[in-house]
Amino acid sequence: MPVNRNFAHIPPFWLPNGHLQTIYPALFRVIKDVKYTRERIFTPDNDFLDLDWSPADKKANDPVGKNKLVILSHGLEGDSSRQYILGMVRVLNVAGYDCLAWNFRSCSGEMNKTSRFYHSGATEDLAAVIQHAIQKGYDKIQLMGFSLGGNLTLKYLGEQGQEISTNIEKSVVFSVPMDLKACSLAIIKLENRVYQSRFLRTLKPKVDKKAQHFPGDINPADFKFVNTLYDFDHIFTAPLHGFTSADHYYESCSSMHFVKNIAIPTLIVNAVNDPIVPSYSLPEGIIADLDHVFLEITGSGGHCGFRPSESSGGIYWSESRALEFLGHK
Repeated sequence: MPVNRNFAHIPPFWLPNGHLQTIYPALFRVIKDVKYTRERIFTPDNDFLDLDWSPADKKANDPVGKNKLVILSHGLEGDSSRQYILGMVRVLNVAGYDCLAWNFRSCSGEMNKTSRFYHSGATEDLAAVIQHAIQKGYDKIQLMGFSLGGNLTLKYLGEQGQEISTNIEKSVVFSVPMDLKACSLAIIKLENRVYQSRFLRTLKPKVDKKAQHFPGDINPADFKFVNTLYDFDHIFTAPLHGFTSADHYYESCSSMHFVKNIAIPTLIVNAVNDPIVPSYSLPEGIIADLDHVFLEITGSGGHCGFRPSESSGGIYWSESRALEFLGHK
C-alpha cells in the first residue's frame, strides 16, 4: 500500500521534540485502573512464559464475548506494566476486547529457567502464546506490538504468510525497529545514550543472575566489553540464541525481510522524530508494493509516545488510531 504521511497526531507544545515525546510518557504517565490476572504457561524447552489477562469491560457497547482478544507484545526490557501497554489495554477493554499482555522470558519479575533470554526474532514464544489463546476458545484475535514486540509480531506474521491461522484477523504495531542493525547503530549516537544506558542498566543484573545458573553458557566478566547494545547483542544475544554474530542476528530477525509475506491487514505506525528508530531505516519501497501492509509515518510521537495535545479521558493518539484500524471508531 502507498506509504501514508499522517500528521493527525499533534503533540503538546511543551513536548516539542522526539526525545521529550518519548521520555515524558515513560516517566510520568500513570495508569492504575487496569487489573491483571496472571497465568503461567510452559514452553517445549521446559521454560515458562507469564501471561497477564485483562477482561473486557462488561459495560462496553460492543458485544462482549470470550472469542474477542488482543494479544500485546512489549518492547526491549519492558513488560506488561509499561504505560504504552496499560493505556492500550484500558482502551481495548472499554471497546469490548479481552486483552492478553504477555511478558517475554526474564521480563515478568522472575528469571526464566533456561540459559536463553528473549530476542527480537523469538517468534516461537509468540506462537506458543497465540496457540494457547486459541485453545482457550478465542477465534477473533488481533495482534499488537510495540518497538521490539512490533518487530517480533511482524516477523511472526511474515513467517506464517498464507498459512496463518484464520483466528488471527488484524495486526497493529508501533515504533517498530524493522531494520535492527540501523536501529542498534542509531542508539549509539550521543543524543541517544540515555536510552542505551537505561537498557544496559537492566540487562547487566540479568546476565549476572543467569551466569550463576549457567556458568558454562554465560561469563558475566564479558560484560566489561559491553559499551553499546550492539556489543551486548554480539557478546550475549547472538551466541545464546544460535547466531554467529550481532550482524547475523540482525539480518536474520529484522522484520523488513518478512513483511512481504504478511497476509492479513497490518498497520505499522512510526514517528519521523523517533530517536530510536530512524525513519530512513523503514522499508518504504518494499511496503509500497504490498497488498496487506499499511505504513503510516507520523510527524511526531517519539518512540512509543504519541501523547496528544488534548488527552481526552487520558487516551493517547496511538490508542485511538489502533481502535480506528480495528474498526471501532
